[in-house]
This record gives sequence, C-alpha cells and structure tokens, in this order.
Amino acid sequence: MGKSTLINNVELFNGKDNKTIKGNILIENNLIKKISEQPIETDDPETEIIEGQGKFLMPGLIDAHWHAYMAANTMIDLLTADTSYPQIKAAKEAENTLLRGFTTIRDAGGPVFGLKRAIDEGIVNGPRIFPSGSLISQTGGHGDFRAVYDIPHPFDCALTHTEKIGAATIADGVDAVTVAARNNIRLGASQIKLMVGGGAASLYDQLEDSQFFEEEIEAAVKAAEDAGTYVMVHVYIPEGIARAVRAGVKSIEHGHLIDEPTMKLIAENDVWICVQPFTKDDNTYPTPKQQEKHEMIVNGTDNTYKLAKKYKVKLAWGTDLLFNPENTKKQNQGIGKLTNWFSNFEILKMITFDNGTLLGLSGRRNPYPGEIGVLKEGAFADMLLLKKNALEDINVLDSPQDNILIIMKNGNIYKNILQP
Repeated sequence: MGKSTLINNVELFNGKDNKTIKGNILIENNLIKKISEQPIETDDPETEIIEGQGKFLMPGLIDAHWHAYMAANTMIDLLTADTSYPQIKAAKEAENTLLRGFTTIRDAGGPVFGLKRAIDEGIVNGPRIFPSGSLISQTGGHGDFRAVYDIPHPFDCALTHTEKIGAATIADGVDAVTVAARNNIRLGASQIKLMVGGGAASLYDQLEDSQFFEEEIEAAVKAAEDAGTYVMVHVYIPEGIARAVRAGVKSIEHGHLIDEPTMKLIAENDVWICVQPFTKDDNTYPTPKQQEKHEMIVNGTDNTYKLAKKYKVKLAWGTDLLFNPENTKKQNQGIGKLTNWFSNFEILKMITFDNGTLLGLSGRRNPYPGEIGVLKEGAFADMLLLKKNALEDINVLDSPQDNILIIMKNGNIYKNILQP
C-alpha cells in the first residue's frame, strides 16, 4: 500500500459549489480517495492522521498566467547573465510560488521545460507547470527582445540570445510560425503562446498594434490542434482579439482595451479570456512611453470585467508579473483585487476550478492527466488548509506565510504549521 494521509474535521470547499461541508478527507498516494461527512476508517497503520480543527480546506491555487522564469528575473538577467544564473533564480522562485499556495501555474512563455522536469522529479519544490515554451512573436512584436543591431530573419543569421535560451522565437510568415509552434510542442509545450498585439514592456511596438496576419495565427492553431492542444494569445485591442478568435484561438490573454462587440464575439465562440486586475503600482517601467502604455491597460480593466460579466464569458485569472523579482511577493494580492467585480465565491471558483478547466484544454498534451482545481474523489490531492474561511474573508489569502497552515501538492505536504 502506498502513502496515505487522513485529514479529519475540516470545513471543505470543493472549488466548484457555493457551499462547504464539515467532514474528512482521505488521500492515497497522489489522489483524493474519499471525502465524507462521517468518520473515515483506514486499515493502514502508516496513515498520517491530521486533525484539521475545523479549519477551511480548499483546492490549491492556480495562476493561469504566470511566467516562472521571467517573473524571477530582470530583463538584464535575461539578456546578459550566464544562462545558469536565471535558471537558479527561477528554481528558487518556484519554491516560493508553491509556498504562496499556488500548486499549479500555466506558464505563459519562457524557458521552463528544465524547471518543470526538476519539479516533477522532486529535485526542487514548486508548482505543477503547464509550459508554453518560447514566446512566438513577429519581428518588432511584443516578444522581440533583440537589440537594434541584430540582423532580422529571414537572412539565415545566427539565433539571437533570447532565441538560444528559449525565451522568445521570432517567426514571420506561415511557414515560420508553423515551425515555431511545432518545435515548442516537440519540446513539451502543453499549449502554444503567440503575441498578437502590442504590450507595455516591449520596445518596438505600440499598444494598439495588431500583430501576426490571420493566416499566421491560423497556422499556429492548426499545429496546436494537430497535437491535441490549443493556442493562447497576448492581446489587448479589439482588432487583434477578433482576428485571433476568427483564427481559432481558445484563450485570450489580457484584453483590457476590448469593446462590447468583441466581447460578444468571444462569448459566441466559447473562447476563454484570462484577465489581470492590474493597478498602476503592479509594474513600473524604465521609460515614460512604457509607463503610459501600462496606464492605458490599467484604465481598461474595469470595462473588461464588466463586459465579461455581462456576456457571461469563460473567465480565468492570472497575474502576469514579470521582469521585477521583488513583485513576485504580490502574487496573492491579485486575488483580493477581484472583489471590485466578484463575490468571494466567484473569486475562489475562478482561481481553482475555472482555471483548472481552462488548463484542461491542453487535451492529450496535458502533462498531468487528471482533475485539478477541485476537491473530489479521484482528483489530484492539491489542497490548502487556511486559518479562516476564505468564502467569508477572501483577504486571508493575501498573507500566505501566516494564513496558509498546510500546503499539499500531489499528495505531498510541503508546509504544515498547524498547531496541535
């Protein structure tokens, strides 16, 4: 018999339903074996028994737009450091991410295949990672980190540093995009990430730019669908969003400058939108132009959430913190900001069950086949025990160091400060 853990006397929120039950939960190996309001008997003398003291048990948090490598490093680290240094920083940050209660993240671009493998093999601690691999960008697009003196494709020049380390791939034209998408899948991507609009951090584009022709986006979609998965796209503006939806994209990332007809189009096509409740202090940029673009994004947040609620689109949540390692400590604070638009239950469901459902779109490319984001029999044993009921006080998640008593991922306990 494998390892088993029995947690007695908890107030259990399953991630999906607007209620709790008072009961007990048995974990065998990495799966939830039984949930019951009645006492659970176990005939295994090696079972670890934890008295939950009536505390609040919920699924582990899921960040559906995290950059495990880029959040841990500055842009200078990415461009100039020996490649081992930013990877070590990313590994340390992965451990911190797990200790903030995030048992799963969807990585929205960057060189994390090695980090994922190290976590899965137990070499370092960290969340489950659904990797996108290298960002795919057009020349001059949001993922073009090259210096102005780098010679652009298609002149058979040597790969630039960011391409060599797997941070971003520049692909212009249907053939190049097809190769880039297929190569990310070859390396282990669970979904494909394209940059189809301008961004705040990028140097060469405007926020209002549309990027990639529709046939280029469609090429990535076809490559992903052939592999059983989907495409997620960075984009803010209506034109770029509509182009992506027409091309078959399943997940819109950001969308802060969207208009009503485009949100209606998202709803009609059963497409997800993963929004971040950005505020001005979330990111600071070195140039006034970049900061101006960031403030345009922030100013569109309220309208985006209101339209999403009006048309009942499939909403996911993520943080998108990058290039400022000090900001990673704010990951949990992005949850509380959602109270401007959603109830505590809606928030908890979004950051667990809903995000887990979105990640399930990776189909046969799912690196962790099974159910995440929910506490039910047969699901993965990813869960948090909190000091207080998060349905009553969502801000309990703001201070994970003090308020998360137990962190379990895949049946293993990574933190336990529950006092006997």
